[in-house]
Amino acid sequence: MTFGWLEATGVSHAPLAPECLAERDAIAARLLEKYGSRSVLDIPGVAEARAMFHRLGVDPTKTRPSSEALLRRVLQAKPLPEIDPVVDACNLASLEHQFPLGLYDREFVQGAVFARVGREGEGYDGIRKARVNLSGRPLLADDAGAFGAPTSDSARTQVTERTTQLLLVVFGPSERGGEQLSGMLARTAELLTRWCGADISLVRTIQ
Repeated sequence: MTFGWLEATGVSHAPLAPECLAERDAIAARLLEKYGSRSVLDIPGVAEARAMFHRLGVDPTKTRPSSEALLRRVLQAKPLPEIDPVVDACNLASLEHQFPLGLYDREFVQGAVFARVGREGEGYDGIRKARVNLSGRPLLADDAGAFGAPTSDSARTQVTERTTQLLLVVFGPSERGGEQLSGMLARTAELLTRWCGADISLVRTIQ
């Protein structure tokens, strides 16, 4: 697995401008027209994300990569979820590039961040979920413990309307090259800047 890392400050949660909503809807319509008659596994990025989940010990037919879940909504002609302008901007990049990601309030991430395998019995309270089991699974942790994973993020570092400092981590399948991951980060940075007035402070890839 490779990682994409993006940090931003000054993010705004003001309602998205009409032109942003129009762009979102146009992208969804274009994807539906292009892929609506194809198997989801034939769409670039989907099979690679599923393979990554298999390697992580997660059945992707039961717990789908977030990027695939967004794509499935589009292919069913369902509207994209409207959660928060910041989350919605990042979700659009995830939909377009088919990379699952995690979003975190940087203010509540304590100290250094590192990736490791979950310890026996380790877990956390998930966002809109009961306890998330992380035993034996890859996760992100800080000085206070686990806070993120490719499947579900923790309530402790959840992005809310009070979030002004953002940390975004892209979980990249090893089958996809660094150029594709960099493209995903660039698109996310562009959308956050244009839609949410963010100042991008750090962008990097981690092999």
